[in-house]
Amino acid sequence: MIGNANILVKIREMKDSLTPVEQKVANSILEDPGEIPQMSIKMLSKKSRTSEASVLRFCKTIGYTGFREFIVSITSALAINTEDKAYTDLRPGDERSEIIQKIAKSNVQSIEDTISVLDIHEVEKAVDSIKKARRIYFFGIGASNLVCEDAAHKFLRINMECFTWEDNHQQLAMATLLTPEDTVILISNSGNTKEIVDILDVAKKQKAATIAITRYSKSILAENSGIVLYISTPEISIRSGAMGSRIAMLTVIDILFSCVASEEYDNIRGYLKKTRDVIQEKERR
Repeated sequence: MIGNANILVKIREMKDSLTPVEQKVANSILEDPGEIPQMSIKMLSKKSRTSEASVLRFCKTIGYTGFREFIVSITSALAINTEDKAYTDLRPGDERSEIIQKIAKSNVQSIEDTISVLDIHEVEKAVDSIKKARRIYFFGIGASNLVCEDAAHKFLRINMECFTWEDNHQQLAMATLLTPEDTVILISNSGNTKEIVDILDVAKKQKAATIAITRYSKSILAENSGIVLYISTPEISIRSGAMGSRIAMLTVIDILFSCVASEEYDNIRGYLKKTRDVIQEKERR
């Protein structure tokens, strides 16, 4: 369900931004979530080698009024979460058939987890901002820039004026030319990439609308952007982290594009037909 964040996903994504003591509680929960519903606050504090007060603070930090409400949420998450759906990291020597299955399952789960943390109200605000923008700018570094290129390609097809650059110096230079009529979409998995944070600062000074696509956790980008669209990605070691985040980010871009295209279909169907026809003609040659 959209925006119905699985508490286990929430803990996993927020863990790095918690205090060291709260991280102990989080790790204890994620190690074996199935045993948590049978635990008292005293038992969980003992398991995590913290205090009962620390467990309670952890519950409040992740959005619950108390331990009992937290336990109810864990129980609900376990009812829909199965081992088969869990992220599986690659291991040295995996058979190719295993690699195929693990990559496919992890990508599917990354999309499902992203949908669970995506706020429909933020999506609606983002779509409205894109629709009324004079120009749309996509900013990202490294693998995130590949998502920017895909996004620019999509929106150009429906005759929306949009731009993206790979070089960060060019990105920063163009950010200084933004106006209040422009919409900026900043893409960063961590939300703390210095180059993107710098562009955010410039965009805000220019009073442009800002939309962040970033991981579901506390970050500079999430805390300072006007609109935030969260993604969820797995904790992995061998499999490149950019793989999971790229799939999640591309999904969010597809959602934004499809919403804009659907709402403006009468105006843009001619553009879609023209671009499709010219590509098909090119392929026939």
